[in-house]
Amino acid sequence: MATHIGILPLDIMQTLSATLEQKDRVNASTGLSFIRLPHPRTAQGISSLFLPSETLADASISCPPSKILEIQAVSPPDPRSWFLGQEVVADGKLLIITPIDPTFLLIPILQAVHSNDGTAGNYRPADDIFEDASLKLQKPDESDNASVLGNDIIRFGSIGCVKDALRHICDIKEITPTIVVYRLSQPKVLEYLRRKVSRLSAPDALEVSKTTIRGLARDGLMEDGKETLLQVGRIRAACDLLSHYLPSDVRALLIGSYDFTELDAYFKSMNDEVAAAAVEAKGKIKDKSTTGDDKKRKGAKGSQGVEKLKKANVNGMAKLSSFFKKV
Repeated sequence: MATHIGILPLDIMQTLSATLEQKDRVNASTGLSFIRLPHPRTAQGISSLFLPSETLADASISCPPSKILEIQAVSPPDPRSWFLGQEVVADGKLLIITPIDPTFLLIPILQAVHSNDGTAGNYRPADDIFEDASLKLQKPDESDNASVLGNDIIRFGSIGCVKDALRHICDIKEITPTIVVYRLSQPKVLEYLRRKVSRLSAPDALEVSKTTIRGLARDGLMEDGKETLLQVGRIRAACDLLSHYLPSDVRALLIGSYDFTELDAYFKSMNDEVAAAAVEAKGKIKDKSTTGDDKKRKGAKGSQGVEKLKKANVNGMAKLSSFFKKV
């Protein structure tokens, strides 16, 4: 079995360890298995690797019942290896394992089976939705990195946190206590994402991202007197963060629900000032260069002999042309 180096939050590591211990007690041959799902950011539905973390019912372990972890590989530009104890790991890439909101993964799956004729569509049981989506999203196994397996989508739909996430973005009808039907709701999708933006745009939440804070400071939004623009800038930054996990149409829907007119005008004014300053600086350099050339031409002096000849008294001397007259 290949060995890979990865980093993950401590709570996730504890959850995975508890999951492995539980499964080992129940069935020694059972282990965690990865699934491939269409990444919501990619227009072609390119599959990415995810790891469902599900703990078995055990009151002695205080772990979340289930969650989805995203696996991202950071590959070095040049070939590298890891030293792990006395072992050399030839694969030098680093795996980053982080939790992801299953709602983001649900959106493109539900869109695949949602009506495109402008109507709200029909209510359907969750099992039917995921089975239909598995057929529509399944692709030929052209390569290990580009295939979406139908079984993975069906397994994804059976995870507890995914069933809970359906309620965030779907209209729901309970036919009986055991029969519940769902229908994708664009208003609920937008409402859920706006709640996310509200939490992410809070000052204490954004402070975690040093890159975002530096970006706001670089744009001059953290200066005194720009509090209103700063708040709008935080909202735009939160939208940009969420956009990494949204299809293009949903991303446009989210951004279009906010008024960024004042912020866009501020950025346009900044860009115009930078462009004007660049033109002015270029003109000054050109003028300085031209003035310097003129001074060189005006101030250029001949050799010492030439300067002496200029001062010589030529009165009464014959012109040089007189020596070349016809006889």
